[in-house]
Amino acid sequence: MISKIQRRNKIKARIRGRISGTAERPRMSVFRSNKQIYVQVIDDLAGKTLVSASSKGISEGTKCEIAAKVGEAIAQKALAAGINEVVFDRNGYLFHGRVKSLADAARNGGLKF
Repeated sequence: MISKIQRRNKIKARIRGRISGTAERPRMSVFRSNKQIYVQVIDDLAGKTLVSASSKGISEGTKCEIAAKVGEAIAQKALAAGINEVVFDRNGYLFHGRVKSLADAARNGGLKF
C-alpha cells in the first residue's frame, strides 16, 4: 500500500515534469505543514528564489484566512520585484482549502497564472 507522502511525491514529480520557472515567468511553489504555509517564487533556470513569504508571525484567523494573507503578501512582494506572471506549483497538494485560498488571494493581489 502506498503511503500519503509517497502519493504526494508521485504527484509532485509528475507536476514538476511539466512545469518549470523562467526569469520571465517564475514558478510559485507552495508548501504547507500542519501549522504553517510557505510560498516561494523561484527561477528554475538560475536556481534562485526570487521572493518568499510564510505564515510565521501571523496568528489571527483560521488556517484558510492566514493562507489568504500569505497570498496577498507574496503578490505584493512579487509585484514590487517586477514579477507579474507566475506558473503555479501546488506541489502535490490538492487545489482546495489553504492552497486554493492562497492562490485566489495572490490572483486578487495582481499576479497572473
